[in-house]
Amino acid sequence: MTDQPFDEEPPEHLRYRRYLEDLEDVSEADEAALVATVLEDPNVSMAEAAVNRHLERRAAHLLTDPAFPAWAHTFATVIGDRPFLARRLREWTLLRAVALDESWTAEELTTASDWFQRTASVVLVVASPEALSLLAERGRTRRVRNAASRRLQHSDHRPDSIHKS
Repeated sequence: MTDQPFDEEPPEHLRYRRYLEDLEDVSEADEAALVATVLEDPNVSMAEAAVNRHLERRAAHLLTDPAFPAWAHTFATVIGDRPFLARRLREWTLLRAVALDESWTAEELTTASDWFQRTASVVLVVASPEALSLLAERGRTRRVRNAASRRLQHSDHRPDSIHKS
């Protein structure tokens, strides 16, 4: 078995929780340095999971904010070549482009991850009927196609129900 009593959490669990708390409370000025520090943790999977939770929270909060591009650029620099985090940041940037009716391609949407397609098909901020139509027709999973179809039907009945934030 293990040397550790059942009632004690492994140290990486404690660090993970601490990282999440620190990232939740970090100022914008100190965010990049803290993310870099978390990513130096010897448990790479745990560190990236904590940073991903932070990325999800911050990207959702900043999605339609004019500060998003600068934040995303800084975040990309800090995360470097970590494949999962880099892909997730690119997908948040694509979600922003769709939400703000900026430039995107059908290939970007259809080759994006299941996470992106599910998020794009259900998030209220996605106002692009073109993106929803594409996902309803060519989404990777039935769940994505159905959700996008429902959104399209709902928007036909109440065109003002989907707002850009």
